[in-house]
Amino acid sequence: QVQLVESGGGLVQAGGSLRLSCAASGSIRSINVMGWYRQAPGKQRELVATITSGGYSSYADSVKGRFTISRDNAKNTVYLQMNSLKPEDTAVYFCNYATSTYLLWGQGTQVTVSS
Repeated sequence: QVQLVESGGGLVQAGGSLRLSCAASGSIRSINVMGWYRQAPGKQRELVATITSGGYSSYADSVKGRFTISRDNAKNTVYLQMNSLKPEDTAVYFCNYATSTYLLWGQGTQVTVSS
């Protein structure tokens, strides 16, 4: 069993920054992928960024150059540094943890960007 605990969401003005954290605990596999997805009201959940246990990262085009995903494998924690936030970044942000045979979602954290 793996548990995910997210933190760091909130309300910020356009142009501001937020940092999200997602801590995994339990039976963590050494090879895994952790990522952030988001879901705005009335829209489907979409990929924001992912990072492998080896440190390879990928981003949605909409956040490239503004968001940075990183991880601390010793703490089993993944971070999402979000800069130059825009109102269209407003959404519930979900962390996930995946291996070849397992997928787990966090409970989500609200990010609201005011104009």
